[in-house]
Amino acid sequence: MEETIKLLIYIHAFFGGLGLITGIGSIIVKKGGKLHKTMGKLFSIGMLTSSLISIPISWMPNHENILLFLIGVFTIYLVLSGQRALTFKTKTNANWVDHTISGVMLLLSIIMIVFGVYALINNNYNGIILLVFGCFGLLFSVKDFIFYKKAKKPKTSWLILHLGKMNGALIASITAFFVAGMGFKNLVAWILPSVLGTIYILYWKHKVKPKKINKTT
Repeated sequence: MEETIKLLIYIHAFFGGLGLITGIGSIIVKKGGKLHKTMGKLFSIGMLTSSLISIPISWMPNHENILLFLIGVFTIYLVLSGQRALTFKTKTNANWVDHTISGVMLLLSIIMIVFGVYALINNNYNGIILLVFGCFGLLFSVKDFIFYKKAKKPKTSWLILHLGKMNGALIASITAFFVAGMGFKNLVAWILPSVLGTIYILYWKHKVKPKKINKTT
């Protein structure tokens, strides 16, 4: 059993490393170019594979890790919804796939919040982690449904959504890497990737947001 777990951890680490390297590479190279698209696909494959493997690992004996589980769930959601955002370049209405991804995240977020409150009531401070992830998941999924309902979407809305979700997945992977190396209780490992990543996301949102044209009479 332990050998199987070790093998899964190695595979998880390999694909996580692939996603981390190609994710960083995709933000360095020219956006929309062939290399960017290739790195983006490798990033998605790496992150999805690594995250899917992390979920069963996080529940195995002597390897229980609620943080690993939550980051895995969030990364899967962010990568899938980030890739789906590209489809809004040529469509205006969300389909059942979009609603399913966001709906599952919404349901999981509510469960996280409920269990987070229950854990805190019973003096289990893992409840704080559950509440934080649950609240963020609830916010993201509700915003998804608001976006889906908009009849008229800004021309670059698909790109803003794609950038936000994919960079969010990259932030999650970098945070997991730092926390694994620097320790669970290291605040720098938790805060630095989020701060730098948020600044980067806001920069690109501002850059691609349609500029208002001032009409003069």
